[in-house]
Amino acid sequence: MRLRVIHETVYHYSPSVQNAQHMAHLRPRTSMVQKVLKHSLQVEPTPIQCSAVEDVFGNTRAFFSLPFTHEQLRVRAESLLETLPAPAAPPGEPWEAVRERLGYRRGQPYHAATEFSFASPYIPRHADFVAYARASFAPGRPMMEAASHLMSRIHADFAYTANATDAGTPALESLRLRRGVCQDFAHVLIGCLRSLGLAARYVSGYLLTEPPPGQPRLVGADASHAWVSVWSPAADESNGIPDDDAWYDLDPTNDRAAGEDYVTLAIGRDFSDVSPLRGVIHGGDHHVLQVGVTVEPAPPSALAAEEPAPAISLTLPTAPESPG
Repeated sequence: MRLRVIHETVYHYSPSVQNAQHMAHLRPRTSMVQKVLKHSLQVEPTPIQCSAVEDVFGNTRAFFSLPFTHEQLRVRAESLLETLPAPAAPPGEPWEAVRERLGYRRGQPYHAATEFSFASPYIPRHADFVAYARASFAPGRPMMEAASHLMSRIHADFAYTANATDAGTPALESLRLRRGVCQDFAHVLIGCLRSLGLAARYVSGYLLTEPPPGQPRLVGADASHAWVSVWSPAADESNGIPDDDAWYDLDPTNDRAAGEDYVTLAIGRDFSDVSPLRGVIHGGDHHVLQVGVTVEPAPPSALAAEEPAPAISLTLPTAPESPG
């Protein structure tokens, strides 16, 4: 499937911002089931400095600096991707055996998945998560069977309510409320898995959504999405999937596994690692935020691109004159 994603963020400041430093996770990842064909990042007003690096989780992270007065910031990321169906998750080992693989043993190699089994800024390991998860994790139950059952319970037990939480709501609060948005559903699923000693990653990205029958697709009407990647290695690698690649994506908001209609933007421990856009500003005590996301099948005119895109391509307007 070929998809085009446009993610535009606009801040209107009052009073003006005097200077600002920003960080963005807006370039989709490349993986076995996703290839980035084109990517551009447009920033207005033009940054004095702009760079991109790969972070510790393998995401592309862009930095830009605006050390001058401005009343508005516009950041537009546009990506063209090719996605493939994800391999079906095998049932996996009993979940207790997966947990044992992540335990510390002197002299034994450290598995990379272990870093996603610990607490993170928004997601503690807590007995309340264990209590909720226990109904899904019966002794000896295969890992992905148990994780999928837990996903379905969260989908059924939690109400999708847009204004019940915000970006900073801790996962334990979301568990107590039994309501929230995709970020909260993902945080709760991760909290349950990690509290049982298992490994789970937070995934930010997009989902292709179809308009109602007979209605046109509205530009900018989609939204960012979030789901969970669960580590479930096989007892051996006879299935051709190395342990390092034994991650399977579950979406508790929609009660399904991620497929080719999903676009992975970034992975991390929780939302704090992969916020699409954040920054530090001086001034601008009040602001109005506008975010528009469009995820659509790529138009025929875009299908000529076949080569993977470079790490980042910045399309910037002419630099403003120096203040003063």
